[in-house]
Amino acid sequence: MLTMISPRKMKFYGIRDLDSIPQIQNLPEDQRFALKVVSAVMPFRVNNYVIEELIDWNNIPEDPIFQLTFMQKEMLNDDQFGRVANILYNGYDDSEIKNVVEQIRLELNPHPAGQMTMNVPNLDGKPVPGVQHKYKETVLIFPSSGQTCHAYCTFCFRWAQFVGMNDLKFATDESKRFQDYLVAQKDVTDVLITGGDPMIMSAKNLASYIEPLLKPEFDHIRNIRIGTKSVAYWPYKFVTDKDSDDILRLFEKIVNSGKHLAIMGHYNHWKELSTDVAKEAVIRIRNTGAQIRTQSPLIKHVNDDPNVWTKLWLEQVKLGCIPYYFFIERNTGAKGYFEVPLYRAYEIYKEAYENISGLGRTARGPSMSALPGKVSVEGITEINGEKVFVLIMLQARNPRWVKRPFFARYD
Repeated sequence: MLTMISPRKMKFYGIRDLDSIPQIQNLPEDQRFALKVVSAVMPFRVNNYVIEELIDWNNIPEDPIFQLTFMQKEMLNDDQFGRVANILYNGYDDSEIKNVVEQIRLELNPHPAGQMTMNVPNLDGKPVPGVQHKYKETVLIFPSSGQTCHAYCTFCFRWAQFVGMNDLKFATDESKRFQDYLVAQKDVTDVLITGGDPMIMSAKNLASYIEPLLKPEFDHIRNIRIGTKSVAYWPYKFVTDKDSDDILRLFEKIVNSGKHLAIMGHYNHWKELSTDVAKEAVIRIRNTGAQIRTQSPLIKHVNDDPNVWTKLWLEQVKLGCIPYYFFIERNTGAKGYFEVPLYRAYEIYKEAYENISGLGRTARGPSMSALPGKVSVEGITEINGEKVFVLIMLQARNPRWVKRPFFARYD
């Protein structure tokens, strides 16, 4: 029996709206100023559902969802924070602020692992806008109208998509040349629609990207994936929004075409699955025949505790989701604030893994995205008296590297 969920009207809050959030007004002045300083560099957006339903305002700043969505002073180093604080405090004009902020953004490695230089394919000698093709069988599509989110994660490795610097942005153009590229790439079996968050788009707009892939010339594409945080940050998209039923009908159409539809749900903490509307969204998505696979990086201050992961995976399996990836934080943005030592990441993963049944032991990791591919830590051992990490490639630019064990010095 489906749960009755009351509709909710979405309200966004950006950097200019910080002072209008009632709960923020109760924070100390220095903390509010720090929020504004870091949010001038990194993208900030949150919505009323996250504020009212997911954050425990009696546990600030430790609350994990607060850490996940609101900027903290330590997300910039002392020099970077001081430079921005100085120009904001002294009332510099917009052009001076922009110059300082953009320089700091470039210091934060906005596009790690060769995303701009090695992953962009060519068609007829020209780059294909809004496409990344790193692995032979999988192509990523970045719809131009899906390059925002219902709320921004403070750790997001694609933060450069949202800061208004066009040189750092990835998106399709109106020509949709990606379709011609996909027709020509017969080795491609999987298309991942990503962003931003494609579920920020209307059902009609999303369908304009996906429905062409159901035509006979795309029969080689077997699996369509949609990467989304909406299941956590705005589950009403699948339950009570005005086009929620249209979204679900689109999902059914994809499944009925014979292709597999995987919703790659980004859940970083079990609290994101604790509300009735979040659970209802999962039920409604799964009723279309789509499968929800879940993933998250390990994030200091948010989920760097094996008990959090155990509870998260248990709840996901209970709801019929498949835990998919346990990632290591990428080397971009506020990496220094969120990163966990690799040995500790392995310990957290292993301890959480030990406490769930085989149905939940589908989450691969700890997985690091690097220039050659995805590297997984399989264990820690000794060779000739030297402690080492045991590693494998889960994915690789060269498929022959996959599943070959290799070692790295323990540090």
